[in-house]
Amino acid sequence: MGGTSSTQQTQSSTTAPWAPAQGVLTGILGQLQGQIGNTGVTPTENSALNTIIGNANGTSQFNPAINSSTASLLAGGGALNQAPAVQAAYNAYGAQTSPLASNTDYNPMNTPGIGTQLQAVNDAITQQINGQFAGAGRDLSGYNQKALATGLAQGEAPILTAQYNQNVQNQQGAAGNLYNAANTNAGILSGLQQQAVQNQQAGVNQVGTGLQAQNAGASTAIAAEMQRLGIPVQNLGLLANIGVPIAGLGGQSSGQSNGTSTMSGAQQFGLIAGGLGSLFKPNITVSDRRAKEDITQVGTLFDGTPVYRYRYIGHPAFLIGVMAQDIEKTTPEAVHEVNGFKAVDYKLATDRAVEAA
Repeated sequence: MGGTSSTQQTQSSTTAPWAPAQGVLTGILGQLQGQIGNTGVTPTENSALNTIIGNANGTSQFNPAINSSTASLLAGGGALNQAPAVQAAYNAYGAQTSPLASNTDYNPMNTPGIGTQLQAVNDAITQQINGQFAGAGRDLSGYNQKALATGLAQGEAPILTAQYNQNVQNQQGAAGNLYNAANTNAGILSGLQQQAVQNQQAGVNQVGTGLQAQNAGASTAIAAEMQRLGIPVQNLGLLANIGVPIAGLGGQSSGQSNGTSTMSGAQQFGLIAGGLGSLFKPNITVSDRRAKEDITQVGTLFDGTPVYRYRYIGHPAFLIGVMAQDIEKTTPEAVHEVNGFKAVDYKLATDRAVEAA
């Protein structure tokens, strides 16, 4: 184990810059400690939460009205209740208007009352013309008859023409009014139907409101209980937000210094042994595979036990030896537990190899 190797050592030192303030910090932390018992729900908070729950339970009295309103809206909300009356009014109007609207007989002589009107005109014209001819001593003459016919034609023509035009106007007006009434009726019924659909949609939307109303007591109770449980946690969190940073004020500052030293192989082995001294017992050496790295098999003992070259983790020097895991399979009595690692009694572990040699 001759030769030399270089090792780098790191030293650290710590200081306590907050030491002068420790008394004050300890006093603050002591006061926080005294507040831990006050993080629960206060009587006032508890009373308020119970009041909230009680008020929520009282909303159940409105559930029948909400359910009734929802059912009414789902049925259309009464929007179509007036539809029969609207339709009946239109039917009555149509029954009264349709005869005139569908009548295309514009003959003025078929118009009720036209005969009376013509008779009055004819009587007046006849008296006037016959009187004139009688005064001249020519009554009942051919000229009298001709003049009378001409006078009657001239007197009746305007009346018959006006009545014809009036008949046409009346029929067309009735037909137009009936058409407009049909459109108005259709518009009213369509509007009522649309309102019914809107009411049904409102009813669908209100179903959720009804469910919320029915669950209001339970939902509020759950929320209140969650708050009742959360208040202590929140209070503890507030104390922690104050206490944890204060507890960390005792932090340490550290510095490092590096140096290099040269030692012989023997010194190097002594360093390794010293570093692992807490793991060693007399005649027993830590040989746990978990404590080693860069492991390579380099041979076997006479009894077939593998021999390895390795380094202890974190140490530069390579050593040669066995693994506790291998010895445990053949000579378990030679393996011991030291601080959580497997250690090997090399004498017991190699007795078989000596005998085989």
